[in-house]
Amino acid sequence: MTFSERLVPSPWVFVACALLIPAGLLVFLPVSIGVAIGAAVVFFGGACAALLLLAPVVEVRDGMLRAGRARIPLDLIAGATAHRKEEATAERGVRLDARAYLCIRGWVDPIVKVELADPDDPAPYWIVSSRRPDELVAAITAGR
Repeated sequence: MTFSERLVPSPWVFVACALLIPAGLLVFLPVSIGVAIGAAVVFFGGACAALLLLAPVVEVRDGMLRAGRARIPLDLIAGATAHRKEEATAERGVRLDARAYLCIRGWVDPIVKVELADPDDPAPYWIVSSRRPDELVAAITAGR
């Protein structure tokens, strides 16, 4: 079983980025209207492009779990559990071990906690954001 998900921002993040338009206009209007409009378009477009291009990929494939830049063989995973709402908030907050590897995005509420069985790994577990946490847990479990 394979799993792949790109953690692209929610639409409200792009709406928030639209605030760069009036900021660009405000800064460059004293220079000229054309420059101000061009700068506003470049700021907004650049921010949207960066958010899309830099969105991490979470995937289970070829016996590996990849979350952003990190990867680990599935046979070094002790287990995985999905968390939503208050449980996810607690796992990202008060229950969080400072040594844990995090691949989380604020615009994705559900998370998967991946317990590691590698005694040489300094991270006790990974916290990974996923819009489809049950599918990610199933893929990890099936691949072990």
